[in-house]
Amino acid sequence: MSELPPDSSGQPDPLESFDEIIAAETDRDPDLAVIEAGSRTLRTQGGAPGAEAPARPEDPEVDKALREVEAELATRWGETKLEPSVSRIAALMDVLGEPQRSYPSIHITGTNGKTSTARMIEALLGAFELRTGRYTSPHVQSITERISLDGAPISAERFIETYQDIKPYVEMVDAAQEYRLSFFEVLTGMAYAAFADAPVDVAVVEVGMGGTWDATNVIDADVAVITPIALDHTDRLGTTPAEIAGEKAGVIKQDATVIMAQQPVDAAQVLLKKAVEVNATVAREGLEFGVVARQVAVGGQLLTLRGLGGEYTVVYLPLHGAHQAHNAAVALAAVEAFFGVGAQRAEPLDVETVRRAFASVSSPGRLEVVRRSPTVVLDAAHNPAGAQVTAEAVREAFDFSRLIGVVGASGDKNVRGLLEAFEPIFAEVVITQNSSHRAMDADELAAIAVEVFGDERVQVEPRLPDALEAAITLAEEEGEFAGGGVLVTGSVITVGEARLLLGKG
Repeated sequence: MSELPPDSSGQPDPLESFDEIIAAETDRDPDLAVIEAGSRTLRTQGGAPGAEAPARPEDPEVDKALREVEAELATRWGETKLEPSVSRIAALMDVLGEPQRSYPSIHITGTNGKTSTARMIEALLGAFELRTGRYTSPHVQSITERISLDGAPISAERFIETYQDIKPYVEMVDAAQEYRLSFFEVLTGMAYAAFADAPVDVAVVEVGMGGTWDATNVIDADVAVITPIALDHTDRLGTTPAEIAGEKAGVIKQDATVIMAQQPVDAAQVLLKKAVEVNATVAREGLEFGVVARQVAVGGQLLTLRGLGGEYTVVYLPLHGAHQAHNAAVALAAVEAFFGVGAQRAEPLDVETVRRAFASVSSPGRLEVVRRSPTVVLDAAHNPAGAQVTAEAVREAFDFSRLIGVVGASGDKNVRGLLEAFEPIFAEVVITQNSSHRAMDADELAAIAVEVFGDERVQVEPRLPDALEAAITLAEEEGEFAGGGVLVTGSVITVGEARLLLGKG
């Protein structure tokens, strides 16, 4: 693996110890182990830690303390095991003194686009000089990414302090409940406590799953955002868009404003019915707001957006794809609604501030270019709907003569639908698996891929480092200037691990 990425420093290849470090972490959650392993093997390549993907703490004592917190959190129910109730998180909020009620909030649900939309909302609010707290999941590389203040993940020190502050109360609730608080519930409590302690002017909160019984749903958000709904988590949320919308409608509170992205008709009907029941005001993409025009630009796209208060022209968004343009329209409308545009005030937001905010947006792992020659792109699409919009965006934004896919998916996803969405754009696909216990076995995934792509277009490399090297080699067969590329996708975990292996963060 000495050629991934190229290194002329003469230093030993850091990837050689990747598997050994993960294997040594037998007493820890696999997701956390790979994050640590990636940071340790690539620390010298990654440079100074950035706001988007923090590295392990350089102070050994802080690093040790963070590992201890991660290990304690890993003993709790993971994010795929849950008991649909907000009773435990409500009990935690009660003993903490209801921190989530000390600031207004914007609550985001939907199937795809939640994190990107949250980051855009955060950027807009920050540009208007509000102190923001953002809670999103899952993380791409570091657990601290989930809780952000003023657009940056909280420091390891602050993460540890917040956990230690609420730990006695967590244990108190654990003792009184039938089930202990889950991993996600504790992190949610930490986020709400950290936001109150900061303090923030507004919290931007993404649900973990669904809405009604999601752990985040102990806030009464003035603005509820519903990104596009599609089939995902069907074993827990329902088997039709309407059933899933019924769960996600739980974030719509009395007298709130609902910003609704374009939805399947049956899902829209459910959401609108809930809005009527609680006297919420609804703004619908394509009617009250939307994308007026868009064109591909270097590194992103140029937009004209219609908001609740009027048009915003010449808006540069450094993200690829029509879906990101629609996310931008939703984010803009949400912030307008938060400021009362279209209700208490008629004039639009300051357009120069809006432009500055959107130009600053980033969304790691969402059509993110992490290497050139050949170009390697990461995208966290993990369901058929997400894969479809990613495939369309790749066609539009990149001029690949030959695109190689690297796919590692979770076992609980519709992987056939995901592979079918990518089949038209992949010349060949390298099947792999990430280190998570949720990962689908590479051979099992490959069997489905052969049915979709045909045997001659499928290669299997169970180790992700080997899969990346194989894909890059296949892309390079076109020649240095022929336009070959690699798209790594299928899971947020796969993308996060690839990001570390390729020297990001």
